[in-house]
Amino acid sequence: HVVTNFHVVQGAGRGGRLGVQLTGRSKPYPARVVGTDPQHDIAVLRIEAERDDLAPLPLGSSRDLQVGQIAIAIGNPFGLDYTLTTGVVSALGREVKGAGGRPIKGCVQTDAAINPGSSGGPLLDSRGRLVGVNTAIYSPLAAQGLGGNIGIGFAIPVDTVRRVVNQLITHG
Repeated sequence: HVVTNFHVVQGAGRGGRLGVQLTGRSKPYPARVVGTDPQHDIAVLRIEAERDDLAPLPLGSSRDLQVGQIAIAIGNPFGLDYTLTTGVVSALGREVKGAGGRPIKGCVQTDAAINPGSSGGPLLDSRGRLVGVNTAIYSPLAAQGLGGNIGIGFAIPVDTVRRVVNQLITHG
């Protein structure tokens, strides 16, 4: 299973077929949407790949995060694949407007550069453990579909992701 944001796969619908590009692979792997949760901006895909081709990320805990600790964001900003940026956890417990228009509560705020295209990528701690899924940025021009990183990005906390993903895998 691959976790991303609902707003990344929104047009595909449940059961929709997509391609997932993995680091170091020449072509995307086929995948289908297993389930989505617009309220938390989370989607789960089932990728058609050999187990040996996959390297799952170890899971951290968002409950243990502290303001000031290292945060590493990985994404595909502006089509620049496999981009890694670093920063710190800037705040915890933020409320962010989600793709479904409802607030996503408890988000992790970071100054690690998250830009358009970084959505669905992992937010890692300094040990490489998943602590969130990059979902949004604050930009004064965001309402016009413009803007980029100004040092205020948000990730869905991994404890929320873990709970929602388990439900989506079981129930769609």
